[in-house]
Amino acid sequence: MDIIFLMIGVSIVIAVVFFILFIKSVKSGQYDDMYTPSVRMLFEDEFISDKSKVKESKSINQK
Repeated sequence: MDIIFLMIGVSIVIAVVFFILFIKSVKSGQYDDMYTPSVRMLFEDEFISDKSKVKESKSINQK
């Protein structure tokens, strides 16, 4: 019976440690944006072409 109380105590300590580490990582900004970095390379060409279109339109408007 003593081992059950010991294992419950150890599991609570481990759970508290993991919870503290999780809160620390959330506050440091580790989980801010998980989607954008994974798809950024897929849309990089579109961003570059959009910027070049904006530059072209600005140069046409200035003439």
